[in-house]
Amino acid sequence: MVCARDWPKPVVRVQSLSKSGKPVIPDRYIKPPPDQPVFNSSSSDDINIPVIDLDGLTNDDLTLWESTFNEISATCLERGSFQVINHGLKTELVDGVRDIWREFFHELMDVKQQYANSPQTYEGYGSRLGLEKGAILDWSNYYFHHYLPPPLKDHN
Repeated sequence: MVCARDWPKPVVRVQSLSKSGKPVIPDRYIKPPPDQPVFNSSSSDDINIPVIDLDGLTNDDLTLWESTFNEISATCLERGSFQVINHGLKTELVDGVRDIWREFFHELMDVKQQYANSPQTYEGYGSRLGLEKGAILDWSNYYFHHYLPPPLKDHN
């Protein structure tokens, strides 16, 4: 399935590529060796996801807020992702959101394409970010939606 909603070149969805049965990943999805992730089996830290505890952020302790912000910032820069605990969200809410996203991503491509993103906002269903010609693409589909700040939120 190809869509062109204002992208400089037609975008082929990763799910379509994956289901095509072709045994080779297109070059546009292969990062150069220096940019590829490296697994170091000698360090157990490389296989663990950092955990950030938000417990206590319900009060006005600016030192705790600043410390947590710095921890999140450093973790994003060093590792790129992290797990949050004690965030205050009910398990039922988190499970419900995950179920809704799974349902969406298992829809037929034609259904998902109704929510295709554009390079103006990146908001919606997509496979690529950025307009740079020849950029290496991520092997993923996503659904991006602004929540904050409120002026960027699009209820459509």
